Amino acid sequence: MLSGDRRRPRKGAVAEVPLERGLVLESADEGFCGAVVSWDKQAVTLEDRGGRRRVFDLEPAAFLVDGRPATAVRPSAAPSGPARSASGSIAVQGARSRVARESRIYVEGVHDAELVEKVWGHDLRVEGVVVEYLEGVDHLPEIVAEFGPGARRRLGVLVDHLVPGSKESRIAEQVSSPGVLVAGHPFVDVWQAVKPSVLGFSAWPEVPRGIPWKEGVLRALGSDEEPGEAWRRILGSVRTYADLEPELLGRVEELIDFVTAAEGLQD
Repeated sequence: MLSGDRRRPRKGAVAEVPLERGLVLESADEGFCGAVVSWDKQAVTLEDRGGRRRVFDLEPAAFLVDGRPATAVRPSAAPSGPARSASGSIAVQGARSRVARESRIYVEGVHDAELVEKVWGHDLRVEGVVVEYLEGVDHLPEIVAEFGPGARRRLGVLVDHLVPGSKESRIAEQVSSPGVLVAGHPFVDVWQAVKPSVLGFSAWPEVPRGIPWKEGVLRALGSDEEPGEAWRRILGSVRTYADLEPELLGRVEELIDFVTAAEGLQD
C-alpha cells in the first residue's frame, strides 16, 4: 500500500485519451480534478471549478477519466489554424533569429527578463530585439545617457511598480524623450504579474511595509522555499500569455512596438 500510488494500475494497458480543451481529467496521484486549458510536449494544465490551475506531466496512466485510468496524449491531428507562439502571435516557422537591432528593451531584473523571454522570446528573435536587465532602476538616467537613444536607436524600459508618486515614476520622468519609452506595471514585483490561479491560490498576499516582498509573500503562503526556488516553480507554471495579468501584457507589447518602429526612421 505504501510503495507507489495504489490508484494507478500496475499491469496491463490503459486507454489513451487525446487532449482537447475542456476535457475533464483527474490526477491519479493527487486527486486534483479540472478541465484541460493548455498543453505542450511534456505537460498539461488543468483548471478546477474554483479557477485554480495545476500543471501535470503527461505520464502513462497519470489520470482518471470518468473514474477509469487513462493516459492523456497530445492529439495527432494537425491544428486547423496557424501555429501560435506563447505570446499569442502567429509563429514564424523555420525562421532564423534576426540580426539584433540597435534598439533595446531593458527590464529591471533577471526574473523580469526570464518571464519576457518565456512568453515573448519567439517574437523578439523574429524581430531582432535584445532584452537586457538593469538590476534596478536607480541608475536609469546614467544608463540612458550612456545608451544614447535617438530616432533609429530607441530604448524601451519595463519598470515594476510604476504608479503615480512612486520613486520609479520620478526616475521615469527624468529620462523621458522621443527615443525612450518607459512603460510600467503596478505590481510591486513581476511575480505578481503571474495570475495567482495558475499557482493554485486566489490572490497574492498583502505584505506590510518594511518586510522584503518576496520573503513576506512566501511566509504568508506558508512556503519554506527560497525565493530563487519559488521563482523557478512560478516561471515553470507559465505556459502562455493567458497566464499573465493584462497590466503586464499590454506594456510589453507596447515596448516591442516602440523599438521595432524605429527601423527606417532618420535621426
